[in-house]
Amino acid sequence: MKSFHCDHCQSLVFFENVLCLRCGEQLSYLPDRASMAAMKPAESGLWRASGDEGEQRRYRPCANRIEHDICNWAMPVTADGAPAANGELCSSCRLTRVIPDISVDGNKAAWYRIEVAKRRLIYTLNGLRLPLDPSRSAGDGGIVFEFRADSISPNGDRNRALTGHDNGVITINVAEADDIQRERQRLQQNEPYRTLLGHFRHEIGHYYWDRLIRDGNHQASFRAIFGDERADYTAALQRHYANGASPDWEQHFVSAYASAHPWEDWAECWAHYLHMTDALETASSTGLSLRPTRPDEPAMSAAPDPLRPEGAAFDRMVKSWVALTYVLNSLNRGLGRPDSYPFVLSAPVIDKLRFVHQVINGTPKAASTAAEDRSTGPSYRGMGMAPAAASGRTS
Repeated sequence: MKSFHCDHCQSLVFFENVLCLRCGEQLSYLPDRASMAAMKPAESGLWRASGDEGEQRRYRPCANRIEHDICNWAMPVTADGAPAANGELCSSCRLTRVIPDISVDGNKAAWYRIEVAKRRLIYTLNGLRLPLDPSRSAGDGGIVFEFRADSISPNGDRNRALTGHDNGVITINVAEADDIQRERQRLQQNEPYRTLLGHFRHEIGHYYWDRLIRDGNHQASFRAIFGDERADYTAALQRHYANGASPDWEQHFVSAYASAHPWEDWAECWAHYLHMTDALETASSTGLSLRPTRPDEPAMSAAPDPLRPEGAAFDRMVKSWVALTYVLNSLNRGLGRPDSYPFVLSAPVIDKLRFVHQVINGTPKAASTAAEDRSTGPSYRGMGMAPAAASGRTS
């Protein structure tokens, strides 16, 4: 995530802000500019960015801001004042097909938190220039989100809304927006990491497997690194939940859940790559650099921004990632808190993350080529600070 400033008073603002606390200007995120902007009223209920005096560009605030105070995005309009894209919703909210019943206590707050996480996901996907088209019909290659709550049947049985992906439909159970409920689930499932944003990153990984691997005819390269996804998925999950991961899973997988099936391995690695991308862009945007006092400690200087072409080299990304997480975990331990990054990147996991990187950049390679690439670069086995027995999924 970039650092943002109010373009009216230059005060630091954040991606979720709707108001500058210093100058009082209304703020909106403008996805066509990838920036936050102070907005001024214009004609016919439209807005203009405060720096656009004399320009004709106009914006319409997302309907979810006007009606529900849920969103802070605004979309450009055409010369006649009509939305430049279909509907009154922004490009993020337009992807949501089902929302929780906001007449139920707590559901509106949950919806807000879910949309905040989704907008962060959309920001990163847009920065990586990944296809993100709204679904119009089943199987058309588009994406749609549904935010559902558990329900009670007439006979008193609880029907669970399962978080998951199915043919372009991503469902998130609104209970994941409740910190207490989510933490309870994390502990019950022995997961070191579980966040609302992590769920989005994991489930969108399944969607991009369909779009980029299956539809891109890269199954052979995928299978050489992740294994054969044609193995029975339901049976694989049943075995995983019944028996757990093998004792040495951390030598081959980024999480215990990744070991269940090649599809889950891909989704976990995809989510992990998005974690790295977002955090490294933040480090780059804030000018963070790390200069350790000993040569054997991980260093990071001029943190690469993976959303910029000059920062996309994979080995540079991983080297800076190891240094960044080393410091984050050290700071957390000093505060008496668990590691913020409870993972270890083994060499096989590095190869899988490299493959994700290559797929996103349009250059997927087979395992032998990936191994050759790694042989000329640094090794990162065991440089993470997570305990070797850490387990769980990344979302």
